[in-house]
Parts: sequence; C-alpha cells; structure tokens
Amino acid sequence: MKDSKEMLRIVGIILLGLFVLVVGVPLVLAAAGIVVITAVGIIGIIIKLAVLLIKVAVTLAIIYLVLVGIRKLLK
Repeated sequence: MKDSKEMLRIVGIILLGLFVLVVGVPLVLAAAGIVVITAVGIIGIIIKLAVLLIKVAVTLAIIYLVLVGIRKLLK
C-alpha cells in the first residue's frame, strides 16, 4: 500500500510538471509580452482550455468571497 501511494505521488508530480511545461510556460511568456507561435492543434487547444479554466476558477473564487463577505456581514 505504501508503494502504491508513493507511485501515485510520483505520477502526480510528473503530470504537474508536464502541465507547467505545456501550459504555464507559454502563459508566462504571453504575460511578459513575448509572442510564442504554437502549433495549431492539441497544444493550442490545451493552452486555450487552461486559460478558460483559470478564468472560471478566478470567477468562482470571487463569487465565493463575495458570498462569504455578505454572510459575515449578516451575522
């Protein structure tokens, strides 16, 4: 059981590193103003999905914080 937990941890770290390389680096470069030409295809789709996911996460976080603030004010 301990080995399977360690293996899942290693796989998770590898997938996180892959995500950072495929999505994070182009996003950081784009934020810095450096244009990176990505191949039209899977990499472009992954980057667009990552940007959409980040926008959705930020929107949900803002809504949550507003609701928590309103709840706190009403108590």
